[in-house]
Amino acid sequence: MKKLMTILASCLIATSALASEVELKTVKVSHDVQTLERGVDALMTNCHSCHSLKYITYRDLVVAGIDAKKVDAWRGDQPMSSALLSQMPAADAAQAFGIAPPDLSLMAKAREGGASYVYSYLLGYYVGPDGVTGNHYYPPTKMPDILGVSTAPQDQQAKIQDTAHDIVSFLSWASDPHADERIRLGYYVMVYLVVLTTLLYFVKKRVWSKLK
Repeated sequence: MKKLMTILASCLIATSALASEVELKTVKVSHDVQTLERGVDALMTNCHSCHSLKYITYRDLVVAGIDAKKVDAWRGDQPMSSALLSQMPAADAAQAFGIAPPDLSLMAKAREGGASYVYSYLLGYYVGPDGVTGNHYYPPTKMPDILGVSTAPQDQQAKIQDTAHDIVSFLSWASDPHADERIRLGYYVMVYLVVLTTLLYFVKKRVWSKLK
């Protein structure tokens, strides 16, 4: 029994240590136009060659306030209603990486931890003692260290973190591009209901005062 308790205690200690090693970095996303534009810029430069955003169209970017000239340069001769599909065919990407890169449209909501998971993943790359690049948050990943965080000198780490923040902020917006609009509409609805309820209250008082 004592031996069993010792084994269990060792397992708990090991599990706690592992959990602390992979604890997610917390990120606070921003959906202002400047952040979204920096984020989509970085995404189109670093991610779009392999990853698609099939639920986001070029028109969505323009509506969000992204510079129309940039959007035109990205879409080329594609119509504004086209989705942001990757530049590499899925079959070629699967052959290169062993698996087709996932669509990023809903990535900020698809994983437990949401935006913080994606942020941690982007910054979770490291170079092991054997010289092989790995990722603390998703060890079986086939994706290369696109931001170069594992090899960048210390004085460039803050800039890389800012880029990761902007990409994650854009992906957070992309996972629900109409969220801010719904929230604003919700405020208007609440004000309308408060005004309507107040008016109905006074009407009710006036009607019942006559009946008395």
